[in-house]
Amino acid sequence: MNIEKAMHRGATWVAPETPVSDVAALMRKEDIGSIPVGENDRLVGMITDRDLALRALPDGADPRTMKARDVMTKGIVYCRTDQSIEDAIHLMEDKKIRRLPVINDKKRLVGMLSLADISHHASRDLSAELVHAVASPHEGDQTGKGARQS
Repeated sequence: MNIEKAMHRGATWVAPETPVSDVAALMRKEDIGSIPVGENDRLVGMITDRDLALRALPDGADPRTMKARDVMTKGIVYCRTDQSIEDAIHLMEDKKIRRLPVINDKKRLVGMLSLADISHHASRDLSAELVHAVASPHEGDQTGKGARQS
């Protein structure tokens, strides 16, 4: 099965200059845990609920003045609609991520592929393999700090 059949269509995204408070409000409204960040018609990063908690709140920073650019994870990892679910699973395992933006052949963001999507469309064995990979602590990081995306 290809990714297009398993993904959630119509992903929400924000610009790098979007206030962090707006990002958090959008996550709450849409009941989502991550939002891609786009600039000049290109994906440039991803913000997760974990990014908000670990980058916007500690160290006395004022989250009211922070922008999406300040908390996003750069170097976005994505997949394409025509790839197989197995390809996405291996990418997610390798990068230890739970959500992937999906782009089409015109390089447009068209959806998101999550661990939950995969659990409904892939075999139990592949789903279990992915859960095991992304739920394992990062090497040298037993606290979970330093995770790229959640």
